[in-house]
Amino acid sequence: MKYVVIGNSTAGASAVEAIRSVDTKGRITVVSDEPYHTYSRPLISYWLAGKVDDKRMFYKGESHLKDLEVTEIFGKKAVKIDAKKKAVLLEDGKRLPYDKLLIATGGAPITPPIKSGALPGVFSFMNWDNARKVREYLAKHKVRQVVVVGGGLIGLKVTEALVELGLKVTVLELSDRVLSATFDRKASDVMVSYLKIKGVDVITGNTVEEIVGEHERVAGVVLKDGKKIACGMVVLAVGVRPNIGLTEGTGIKTGRGILVDSRMRTSVEDVYAAGDVAEAHDTIINAPRTIAIWPLAVRQGRVAGLNMAGKSAEYPGGFPMNSVEIHGLPTISLGLTDPKNDGYTILSEYKPKEFLYRKVVLEGGKLKGIIFVGKIDRAGLFTSIIDTGIDINKIKDRLLDDSFGLIALPADYRKHAVKGPEMDV
Repeated sequence: MKYVVIGNSTAGASAVEAIRSVDTKGRITVVSDEPYHTYSRPLISYWLAGKVDDKRMFYKGESHLKDLEVTEIFGKKAVKIDAKKKAVLLEDGKRLPYDKLLIATGGAPITPPIKSGALPGVFSFMNWDNARKVREYLAKHKVRQVVVVGGGLIGLKVTEALVELGLKVTVLELSDRVLSATFDRKASDVMVSYLKIKGVDVITGNTVEEIVGEHERVAGVVLKDGKKIACGMVVLAVGVRPNIGLTEGTGIKTGRGILVDSRMRTSVEDVYAAGDVAEAHDTIINAPRTIAIWPLAVRQGRVAGLNMAGKSAEYPGGFPMNSVEIHGLPTISLGLTDPKNDGYTILSEYKPKEFLYRKVVLEGGKLKGIIFVGKIDRAGLFTSIIDTGIDINKIKDRLLDDSFGLIALPADYRKHAVKGPEMDV
């Protein structure tokens, strides 16, 4: 059996392990346009700040794939899938035949329409190479001021790293709030207030219209409202979209991402997808959705790998969850955090001077989402409550009590939680 995996991040690595756990003889080839072995992308901002060294980036170990007898093709891009002839075409013209194929190409950065004239000093921040280029440019040109375009998760993490390096940072966010994909207005206000005491300027409802240069490199930006900000570097972090380019001409059905079933199969036979590129079942909205988070990529990759190798496995679905600490301020958001229609009950605690905000979203007797900023105690318990869908109507008024814990939940659930849920994959 010939397996080809396109992508060497979390989902791809998980799939390879799952395949090899079932099929010890099949030939596995992993293709990646990056030159590195499996590394942790969430750590690139910590690497930039000097908190993590090269060795710690490789969470699987540099010999991981070789130990699993995997053929590595790194630093080369897959440019086409011939689904009829079951082959992957690489940029150097080489063809890789496959019996089973996994597309785990992750996400690609969204490039905003900004006039820049291709000036040096403009960077994305999606992978380790991006971080290396940022570090090199900062050192070479002694940059002191940076504009970060985008107030989402990537934008705020790179901002944190740059501030750690002693730089003055301005964050520009086109939306009316930072972390708009998962935060409501109050949570955003707490984060912005906290960033300001760390010396970060945050401008919302605005963005860069033009990047201007001096001495043939970045010298500043002109905003949509005409305001000018001097800077020596611009980091573009406006968002990420699923990297579905390889599906063109294959017959593989796509929405925002690659549509998959519960076995991570695409609409084309013997082709699977997993991770940030996949549009799989969201248990909160009960519909397909792309959810770009590490734990779900691991789970999807494993399910895809087991099915590719002939063992039956199903992905139970997942929901959005983000846990991130910015400059020491812990936050977590789960599920549906900012519903726009009626039918939901909102309970909250808001203490902006203490940089604290907690909110729970309920529908009927079911917990549908939370936002915790500044105090994230028992976040794991809330995750489990959403995941299991238990009825908590009788105890909903206690959810934000400091004393709330496992003992408050129904006895049957406590027994289940202590014993631990079992998943037959």
